[in-house]
Amino acid sequence: MAKKKTSLARRINILRASVMGANDGIISVAGIVIGVAAATSNGYAILIAGLSGALAGTISMAMGEYVSVSTQKDSQRMALIEEKERLDEDYQSEYDFVKKKYLDQGIAPALATQATNELMAKDALGTVVLERHGFNPHEFTSPYAAAIASMISFPLGSILPMVAVMITPAATRIWATVVAVLIALCITTGYAAAVLGDAERGKSVVRNVVAGLLTMAVTFVIGQLFAR
Repeated sequence: MAKKKTSLARRINILRASVMGANDGIISVAGIVIGVAAATSNGYAILIAGLSGALAGTISMAMGEYVSVSTQKDSQRMALIEEKERLDEDYQSEYDFVKKKYLDQGIAPALATQATNELMAKDALGTVVLERHGFNPHEFTSPYAAAIASMISFPLGSILPMVAVMITPAATRIWATVVAVLIALCITTGYAAAVLGDAERGKSVVRNVVAGLLTMAVTFVIGQLFAR
C-alpha cells in the first residue's frame, strides 16, 4: 500500500509540473509571437522569436521546477531532523501533541488514545511529522522528475501558438493565434490544473483565459508601438 501511495504522489507531482509547463509554454510563446507579429509581417522574424522564447522558457521552467522542489525537499528534511531530536528528547510531549490533534478533530478520547498508541508504535516519526508539518516523510517529491516534466511540456505547449501564427495568412494570423490559444487554455491546461488542484473548474479556466488575454494584449500593444 505504501508503494502505491508513493507512486501516486510522484505521478501527481509530475502531472502538476507538466500542466504548468504546458500552460506557461502556451501563454509565454503566444505573447512573444503576437508581439512580433504586431510589429512585422516577416514570418522568419516571428518564427525565430518564437523558437528563441521556447528555448529560453524551457530552460527557465526546468531550472525553476528543480530549484523550487529541491528547496521544498530540503525544508522537509530539516523538519525530519528536528522531529527526530524532539522524539529522542521528549517523546511524551510529541505523543500528547498527536493525541491532542485527534481530539481537536472531534475524535472520542478513547478512540484518540487508541489511534495515537497504534500509530506512534508503528511509525512515531512519520506520525508526528504528518500531524505537525503536513507531509508524509515517505513521499518526498523528486526535483529531477519535475524538471524533466517541465522541460518536455513547455516546448510542447509552445508549439501551438507558433504553428497557429505561421500557417495562417498574415491578415488573420494574430486573431487565429488568439483563438487557438484561448481554446487550449480553456480545454487543456485550465481545466487540467483545476482537476489536479481540486479547485473550482470554472474559476480556474477564467483565470487562465484572463492571464492569456492580458499577456497577448500587452505584447500586441508593444508590438504595435514598434510596427513599421
